[in-house]
Amino acid sequence: MVWSASSRAIIEALIAGERDPKVLAQMAKSRLRPKIAQLEEALAGRFNSHHARLCRQIIDHIGFLDQTIATLTEDICEGLVDFGPAMAILCSIPGVSETTAQVVIAETGGDMSKFPTSGHLCAWAGVAPASYESAGKRRPAGTRNGAPWLKRVLIESARAAARTKGTYYYAKYARIAKRRGPNKAVVAVAHSMLDTTWHLLTNGTLYQDPGVDYFGHRHDPAIEA
Repeated sequence: MVWSASSRAIIEALIAGERDPKVLAQMAKSRLRPKIAQLEEALAGRFNSHHARLCRQIIDHIGFLDQTIATLTEDICEGLVDFGPAMAILCSIPGVSETTAQVVIAETGGDMSKFPTSGHLCAWAGVAPASYESAGKRRPAGTRNGAPWLKRVLIESARAAARTKGTYYYAKYARIAKRRGPNKAVVAVAHSMLDTTWHLLTNGTLYQDPGVDYFGHRHDPAIEA
């Protein structure tokens, strides 16, 4: 009930002067209806004109932010009209939302020819492992800093893909998380997703998931890239 239709109706009623907990609780909708008794108890308290003014200001500010986001979203969509095919390709990848696809195109220009290989793209984005070399020996050094905005949405998308059961990314995450922990697993999935992105955009093809069993067939149980 943080900010739902029910909470909005109740707060608006409070601002308008309604104070009866029973009346306010009856404004609950959908899944909150079975919790009328708890709502009545929660809404019994002191709500004065000062609280009403503060709530009005907060609600108006939220409305302003929502309108600003809607306007900017419309501008972004207009700017991406020429990237329709690329958007369709990116959104075919499990875990990739329309917002993620927009960020990928905004950060890369949607042109994979700028990156000689998928490895170059992953390194630039900061989802490829780095290494330091000393005395002829290479040591792992985590991931590179990379492009922060792109890396952030890739990590979010990787988490979403890891929850999509029956997919290659789901299996990859589960396998790596078991041995190396969830954080490294999600970065590995993000790396794999961006690698896939490079190939799909380069070839102009939609994603076709190889399935949850593909990961086990491709990799030896004792070795993990």
